[in-house]
Amino acid sequence: MPDKTELSYEVLLEVTNVLNSQRDTESLWRAIARQIRQVVPWERAGLTLYDPKLDGFRFCAVVTDLPRPVLQPDSVIPRKGSAVGWVYEHRRVHIRPNLHRERIFLEDEDYLKEGLGRMINLPLLVRGTCLGTLNIGSVQTGEPDPQDVRFLQHVATQVAFAIEQVRAYEQIKRLSEQLAQQNEYLVDEVKRSQGLGPIIGESPAFAQVLNLVRAVAPTDTTVLLTGETGTGKDVVARAIHDLSPRRDKPFIRVNCAALPAGLIESELFGHERGAFTGADQRRPGRFELADGGTLFLDEIGEMPLEAQAKLLRVLQDQLVDRVGGTRSIPVNVRIIAATNANLMDAIVKGTFRADLFYRLNVFPIPIPPLRERPEDIPLLARHFLAECSQRFRRPDLTIEPRSMERLVRYHWTGNVRELKNVIERAVILCRSSTVEIDERLLPSVGQLSQTTSPSTMEEVERHHILKVLERTNGRIYGPQGAAEVLGMNPSTLRGRMRKLGITRPRRAKAGKQNGQPV
Repeated sequence: MPDKTELSYEVLLEVTNVLNSQRDTESLWRAIARQIRQVVPWERAGLTLYDPKLDGFRFCAVVTDLPRPVLQPDSVIPRKGSAVGWVYEHRRVHIRPNLHRERIFLEDEDYLKEGLGRMINLPLLVRGTCLGTLNIGSVQTGEPDPQDVRFLQHVATQVAFAIEQVRAYEQIKRLSEQLAQQNEYLVDEVKRSQGLGPIIGESPAFAQVLNLVRAVAPTDTTVLLTGETGTGKDVVARAIHDLSPRRDKPFIRVNCAALPAGLIESELFGHERGAFTGADQRRPGRFELADGGTLFLDEIGEMPLEAQAKLLRVLQDQLVDRVGGTRSIPVNVRIIAATNANLMDAIVKGTFRADLFYRLNVFPIPIPPLRERPEDIPLLARHFLAECSQRFRRPDLTIEPRSMERLVRYHWTGNVRELKNVIERAVILCRSSTVEIDERLLPSVGQLSQTTSPSTMEEVERHHILKVLERTNGRIYGPQGAAEVLGMNPSTLRGRMRKLGITRPRRAKAGKQNGQPV
């Protein structure tokens, strides 16, 4: 039989082997606790880790033979007034040899209820930093053998270094997952991006927008961009980010209208493995991907009410709850939201929360429609022409002067996005270096003024959408569909059609036209 000193060294070696072989925290601690019992008798062995958000200690593992355990895994002990708090602050062992006679800390009453007579608390120290405590309880009373205490200190040191390594590994894994998700998101964003290029405009109406952008960009203030579809709200949002101190951090865009109602919470806030059918791995949400940077919530008016409530909490507390998760995750995100809808009307209808609106509407920036900034149309047209010239390898392209006049006079329902699409189609159809734009690409000004009433803007818009639907045989989606012609998101176009009371022409409802989906 080895003496106690030899046994202690053998057990310490075995503890090291356990730390190198086990991965699950609970099974790890059970294996270590069994080894400790060979040297020091116990009826309760536990580990706590300090949580700065709670300013307390959470039990991460407990092994006990007692019939009435009070403090169990995930139980929290406050730092102030507790024995574990004393050990954390003093970086020293603390022993209560007789809980029956003296109980001076918060958790002592709970230990007595469990039937313990003695408690030993040891700090988990790594290079002078205390991660938490190792706690050994016994039904026996009296001072422990000093040799046993030294043995437990050696065990605590090994456990502390193992915990630090696990934390480092988890942090690396978390950052790796976040980078992988960011890369996946960015690749997807590039594939489907229809960016409108850099901010271009010299008109008085747009100069006011630029002044507001420059004023708010250096702050962390929440911004609400309003304006018609296609006015370039996403470009303005990107400019705010690029001019802010967060410019080197992620800019993450979420189209709230494009996400199915059942998936928007998972996309925004993330989910844990097994949270729902198909969730075969943990996935961070867009908020976590944007941590330190900017989250752009496009078409915020389309967000479901339930998701609005969770978004409100994140705005208030900067804490994210993953779907299926049990702990909140702190994030540092600047919010820019955008909408082409009247959110006050949505509040009256009960489809948008008033408290969320006032959280978002801290710094509103209205983006003027293109028809209110005609001075900018030639600048934008030449910019998009230069892009097409480079992309299609057709140098020295120019716009025919009468075509430019037609562009300036045209009523741009789809705004800058529609202008970009018109220029691209004109370049494709043009066989010379001088690009012409005629009635094949947009109704003439004369046609528009003769066939529509100028009494309201909605009537003009309704007529224009009907004309485009007629030209596309009622097809909304796909190449040369009405949404593409108008430079609009298909879901946005459907929403405008419902609001304006527009239905597709009957001949387009048969199912397919010319082999194309409608």
